[in-house]
Amino acid sequence: MKNQKKLIILTGPSGVGKGTVIKEILGKDKNIWLSISATTREPREGEKEGENYYFLNQKKFKEMIKQNLFLEWAQFAGNYYGTPLSSVNEKINNGFTVLLEIEVEGAKQIKEKFPNALSIFLLPPDKEELERRIRNRGTEKEEAIKKRLLRANYEISTSNQFDFALINQNVDETAKKILKLIKT
Repeated sequence: MKNQKKLIILTGPSGVGKGTVIKEILGKDKNIWLSISATTREPREGEKEGENYYFLNQKKFKEMIKQNLFLEWAQFAGNYYGTPLSSVNEKINNGFTVLLEIEVEGAKQIKEKFPNALSIFLLPPDKEELERRIRNRGTEKEEAIKKRLLRANYEISTSNQFDFALINQNVDETAKKILKLIKT
């Protein structure tokens, strides 16, 4: 990948507000393109193929892993997630800054391969707020919520491995801080 400065990694625990912050960023800068990940999980209500995710079966996903067609990939909560390499390269070659919203393990993989990529870890204001956000989604059963909260503790402990760690207290302010980091 030619221009690693055009690659922005945004990570953080489930429920921290990555998606909400990204919507704000994309609304403020049309030269930023959000990479679309592939996953083996089932679509949630309202999610669209090729817009939210590329929804793949496990067989197809594993074939793509073997062919090195992912920038990064990971298994999380029983499903596979990955970033297709071709679309990222295409957008960077067309002058876009590519924003990757990925989980911590994938972010670490990309940082190893592309050390000049900018990595940003979003933190919740506190663990109680994170739990409230996850529960308020209303998309998961109690067991899945507990797994996500346990995972969040681990992920938060890795936040010092990223270039910047920002507390997502206010979406607009967080988006402005991220845009400032991208432009410097």
